[in-house]
Amino acid sequence: MESIQLIPLDLVSDPICPWCYIGKTRFNKALETAGDTPFDVHWRTFQLNPHMPPEGVGRQEYLEAKFGKERAMSFYKQIEEAAYASGLDVHFDKITRTPNTIDAHRLIKWSRSEARQNGVVDGLFKAYFEEGQDISDHTVLCDVAAASGMDRVMVARLLATDADREDVIAEDEHYRKIGVTGVPCFIIDNKYVVNGAQEPALWTQVLSDIRDQHAAPTR
Repeated sequence: MESIQLIPLDLVSDPICPWCYIGKTRFNKALETAGDTPFDVHWRTFQLNPHMPPEGVGRQEYLEAKFGKERAMSFYKQIEEAAYASGLDVHFDKITRTPNTIDAHRLIKWSRSEARQNGVVDGLFKAYFEEGQDISDHTVLCDVAAASGMDRVMVARLLATDADREDVIAEDEHYRKIGVTGVPCFIIDNKYVVNGAQEPALWTQVLSDIRDQHAAPTR
């Protein structure tokens, strides 16, 4: 019989990144197929738009400024197709604003101490990509927190302060300094890096390799 020690996996992400939502879904499918979860997943901060105004900007304005009108339409059509193929029910047309995600990242950080990170991250992705909600809005963040089992009142109190704001910014800067330029970025055991929204088949191979390297017979 074999035993597998949980391996740290830092998942560098931003909850307004559609490829992060797709990448998480594909990663989860591989884990479900494998029947085990050898990773201790820790969601880490990366802001796609670290200089975004606190109130965010209009979605169309943002996309056209970043990609150009025609390229933005083509780019998001590709993402939409990849999301649907992964079983996600995304509705980009419902998104009216691109938000600043600093407070969403603070919530993700707090959820770690309560072992609620996956639920909170899922809730943020669904709120934004499926329902078109503004995930910089404190009410929306409190709704996501409460749905995952966190104390809504406590989260509201923390959001009203600057608690952990500098820590979240520092984490973002750390990952940029070590070479992360895009997300999702999966850092396994502080040694191996898998970039992008990889297909489940690749993760199945990664899981197989990990079993070979880390599994040891019990005594």
